[in-house]
Amino acid sequence: MNETPEQQRDGAEDAAELMTPAEVATMFHVDPKTVTRWAQAGKLTYMRTLGGHRRYRRGEVVELLRESTKDV
Repeated sequence: MNETPEQQRDGAEDAAELMTPAEVATMFHVDPKTVTRWAQAGKLTYMRTLGGHRRYRRGEVVELLRESTKDV
């Protein structure tokens, strides 16, 4: 089944919205293992790739960053 160009673009946008633990860690100036601990604690939701790697939604990460800098 072939996807339309619009469906392909939507899929690419979804993938662009996902961040790796290293990308999230860079935003917060922490180690990627800290991001994994946050996910295990329920502070961040994640999805797994087919290879089993965690990915985080950019919007949720940005919101968490806003909340964490609000207290400073």
